[in-house]
Amino acid sequence: MDIPQVSVHEVPDDAVVLDVREQDEWDAGHAPGAVHIPLGDLPSRLDALPDTDAETLAVVCRSGGRSARAVAWLSQQGFDVANVEGGMKAWEVAGKQLVADGAAATVK
Repeated sequence: MDIPQVSVHEVPDDAVVLDVREQDEWDAGHAPGAVHIPLGDLPSRLDALPDTDAETLAVVCRSGGRSARAVAWLSQQGFDVANVEGGMKAWEVAGKQLVADGAAATVK
């Protein structure tokens, strides 16, 4: 199965993205418009997926592996999703904004 991909440069800075990393990774730094649902929680939290108004939902993890699995599974469920190539590591390298709770944001 081909996994739909999107470059970090194609994701608008204010885009809603689905972050499937673990809580400690999320706490260290995430995209400003991200919704956090860890990969293991995804099947039970489909109702928490953001509504992107017919736009493709970008899915991200640390480097692209977990988000690729999430995209494959969500695509089979009928969702319009794409994997962010390179994950949050590429996001950070691209100089895109990161936010964290109370401290300097970094990708963990």
